[in-house]
Amino acid sequence: MPHRTDVADRRGLILDFAGVLTASPIDVHRAWCVSEGLAPGAWRSTLNDHPEGRRLYAALEIGEIGQAEWNEGTAPLLGAHVDPVNLMGRAWTRVPVARRMVALARAARAARAAGHRLALLSNSFGLDPFNPYEHVGIWDLFDAHVVSELVGMAKPDPAIYELALERIGLPAERCVFVDDHAVNLPPAADLGIATVHVTDEDEAVTELEALLGVTAVLAA
Repeated sequence: MPHRTDVADRRGLILDFAGVLTASPIDVHRAWCVSEGLAPGAWRSTLNDHPEGRRLYAALEIGEIGQAEWNEGTAPLLGAHVDPVNLMGRAWTRVPVARRMVALARAARAARAAGHRLALLSNSFGLDPFNPYEHVGIWDLFDAHVVSELVGMAKPDPAIYELALERIGLPAERCVFVDDHAVNLPPAADLGIATVHVTDEDEAVTELEALLGVTAVLAA
C-alpha cells in the first residue's frame, strides 16, 4: 500500500527494476540452479548468506567491481563445476517481464505532454556482458536513469533517492516510488515521496493507476 501525501497532482513515477519491471526472479533462479546441478536455493543462499558472496554482490551493486569480475568470483562459491562465463546472464535471461507494470510505464511515458516523467532507480547487478535493462527492453522508456553501479551508491542510501528526484526534475510530493523490497521504501517516504510496495503486480498497478491518473493497457 502506498504512503499517501496531501498532494494529488503526482506526475513522477520512479521505478525499481528487478521484481517490479520483471516478475519475481525466485522461481527462475531455483530452476536455473537445478539445471546447473545445484541445490534449488543455491543462488539466493550464495548471494545473501555466504560472507564472500555478500561482499562480491555489494561491490557489484556500487560499481567497485564489474559483472565479469563478479562472475569469476561467484561461480566457484556456487560450485566448483559452475562455468563463470556470463554467469549473471545465464541465471537472469529467463526472468519474464512484468507486462502490466511495463504497460503502466508506457502509459505514463505517453502522458509526457501532461507533465508525467519516469525515472529508473535500480540497484544494479551489472551491465556487461549481460545488460538486464536492454534484455527486457525498458531502458528507453525513462527520462532519467539512476543505476547504483553508475552512481556509486545503492538503495536504501537516502542520497540515491535525492539524486533520482534531481534527475527527474520534480519535487518529492509529486512523485511515486515503486519497489519490491520494503526496506527500500522508508527513505523515499521520508523525503515526501508516495511509495508502493510491490507484492502483487496487479494490485500495485491498480494503486499506481489511481495515484498517477493513467491506465495500463496491455498490447494485444
